[in-house]
Amino acid sequence: MAGHSKWANIQHRKGRQDAARSKLFSKLAKEITVAAKMGDPDPDKNPRLRLAVREAKSQSVPKDVITRAINKASGGDAETYEEIRYEGYAPGGVAVIVEALSDNRNRTASNVRSLFSKHGGNLGETGSVQFMFDRKGQVIYAASVGDADTVMEAAIEAGAEDVESDEETHVIWCAAEDLNEVSTALEDSLGEAETAKLVWKPNITNDLDQEAAEKVLRLINALEDDDDVQNVTANFEMSDEVMAALAG
Repeated sequence: MAGHSKWANIQHRKGRQDAARSKLFSKLAKEITVAAKMGDPDPDKNPRLRLAVREAKSQSVPKDVITRAINKASGGDAETYEEIRYEGYAPGGVAVIVEALSDNRNRTASNVRSLFSKHGGNLGETGSVQFMFDRKGQVIYAASVGDADTVMEAAIEAGAEDVESDEETHVIWCAAEDLNEVSTALEDSLGEAETAKLVWKPNITNDLDQEAAEKVLRLINALEDDDDVQNVTANFEMSDEVMAALAG
């Protein structure tokens, strides 16, 4: 079984159209600017910035875009963004967490509420679905980095909690507060990861058939398309057959 995180990874591997890729670059640059503005502009002294830069590089964001985003934080023209989390339900009772960076809370709230409503979901109160997720550090490597035993050994040595391996990836989980330390140790032993970031990991999941999955993914795609939305996480699972049908 696989859920939203694996589906998102498959979509990333398949590549994105130019417009979506440009939007992704913009969101990653925004996170870099916010991280640099909140802490030290040197990634080596700022764990959040270091992870943001690593994520941007894993998505092939050009070096000059990353540098410009960091420099923007120290200039007077950097917007002030507020971190906001929204929680709600997609069709079928699927729990959804939306993370946004906004310079206009009212605009963002209105847009997110409208998207939930338009796609058959309901926006809830803060805390209404968070209990169905755990905040975790996630580090992903391609399967080619080594076999499951090799990666498991490296992960344990680095202080990780768990590893999920399949034919395409090794997904390494750790405590949220340990992500910087674990990802740095893994980089020493396994090389640079495909991605290393904080995520909401579902602890309760809903199994969806193709029709239900299509409805949920329409909402998720619409939310991810909003300029203020940085991340969307949902607690659904779907079989490999359903995933293959949707990907086709």
